[in-house]
Amino acid sequence: MTNSNNTIQYVYAKNGTAIPEDLCTVSICSLDYAQVEYLPTLAGNLIYLIIFAALFIAQCFLGIRHKTWGFFVGMFCGIVLEVLGYAGRVMLHGDPFDFNSFLLYLIPLTIGPAFLSAAIYLCLGRIIMAYGSDSSRFQPKTYMFIFCGCDFFSLLLQSVGGAIAATANDKAGSDMGANIMVAGLAFQVFSLLVFIGLAGDYALRVHRAPKSNCQKFSGLRASRYFKWFKWSLAVATFAILIRSIFRVIELQSGFGGSVANNEALFMIFEGPFVIIACFFLTICHPGLVFKNLWAESNWSLRGRRSGKESIDSEEGIVLSSYEQPK
Repeated sequence: MTNSNNTIQYVYAKNGTAIPEDLCTVSICSLDYAQVEYLPTLAGNLIYLIIFAALFIAQCFLGIRHKTWGFFVGMFCGIVLEVLGYAGRVMLHGDPFDFNSFLLYLIPLTIGPAFLSAAIYLCLGRIIMAYGSDSSRFQPKTYMFIFCGCDFFSLLLQSVGGAIAATANDKAGSDMGANIMVAGLAFQVFSLLVFIGLAGDYALRVHRAPKSNCQKFSGLRASRYFKWFKWSLAVATFAILIRSIFRVIELQSGFGGSVANNEALFMIFEGPFVIIACFFLTICHPGLVFKNLWAESNWSLRGRRSGKESIDSEEGIVLSSYEQPK
């Protein structure tokens, strides 16, 4: 990785002459002087870009139609960053020496999955509301505050690290930025592992508990789509976890490390796993699963109505949305 600063830096061209670094092209300079030590594949990165663009359109349609605003914001930001990141990689194919294209690839693809994780965290609270919080160790809002707070801290570290790397004028500064980004990614991995543990614990407690007395969402719980939704969240969570572990390994040796400059590993463990997560969060979109119960399952709406009026109203929505088991 080369850095952008106000001092003219000279490198050796393939013919042995020293030229300003800004004049480097693939035909003149070795890729050893490029931002990444390979020429990013055009076809592969373009395919990922098109897939994320299609998922973005689908998420916009479903999110606006079903008014799943919190989930929509997380997915919107995450997928937009994926689109920008792969646009940066496509640009790097044309000019692998361009520092701005490198930043456009590095920062969005590093922080994008943090927003996707936030969307997943929001869904756990809805599931707890659907089953009732009796089997939960914490209230739905507690899960949201803890894990979204962890996600924000992880995102902050990754963003700060990216900013330091972008403005560094030497290798020491670049390595510092990379180390801070690694710390943010490692904290994201830790948060995902804790989330998986607590979500698994809740699933086990629900399985062992007596039949839920929460009748408001009985039709939702009985629907096959709701079961698919829970599995889709599990698949998406593990996909993001695997991708995040890879990024920690990739960046721990700095931008010049062997893993950071191995395109094959990147194309296997970055794009596909994030695509898997987004795909399952789209085909089992919570708006399709909860239908018009998404707002009713929000913990913040509890207490808006009280007594029998609230129960009758919510049961009426359930009965109109799902066929009750006989």
